[in-house]
Amino acid sequence: MSGTTMRTVTFCTRLLLVPLLALAAGCLYRMPVQQGNMLDESQVSQLQTGMTRSQVLYLLGTPMVPDGFNNQRWDYYHYINMGRGDQATRRLTVWFSNDTVSRIEDSRAKPAASSGTTDAPAQDTPPAG
Repeated sequence: MSGTTMRTVTFCTRLLLVPLLALAAGCLYRMPVQQGNMLDESQVSQLQTGMTRSQVLYLLGTPMVPDGFNNQRWDYYHYINMGRGDQATRRLTVWFSNDTVSRIEDSRAKPAASSGTTDAPAQDTPPAG
């Protein structure tokens, strides 16, 4: 083989190799990354005002970020990245007063409906007359 033919074969090999590597890069496995406290929905639903600190510890575990400045607040934080851009976060804050739960803030909680309203959508009725 002459030098020109060898360069052409090398160039064609590289030209085919680049798209093949680009295609293979899209098939790489990306491991899910979880950080914080895994908050199980059945455990969170059992959380109630009036529970003691030890009951909350037993139910949810140790808070991820203990607040050194406010002893009356425990923060539970969970973050998951599925590897392909799908991310989910959840923050649960438990407030204490006299060593019992006084308030619970959940980033996934649905807003409470105001009194006198229903969850059913309003239906349009044509005006009479």
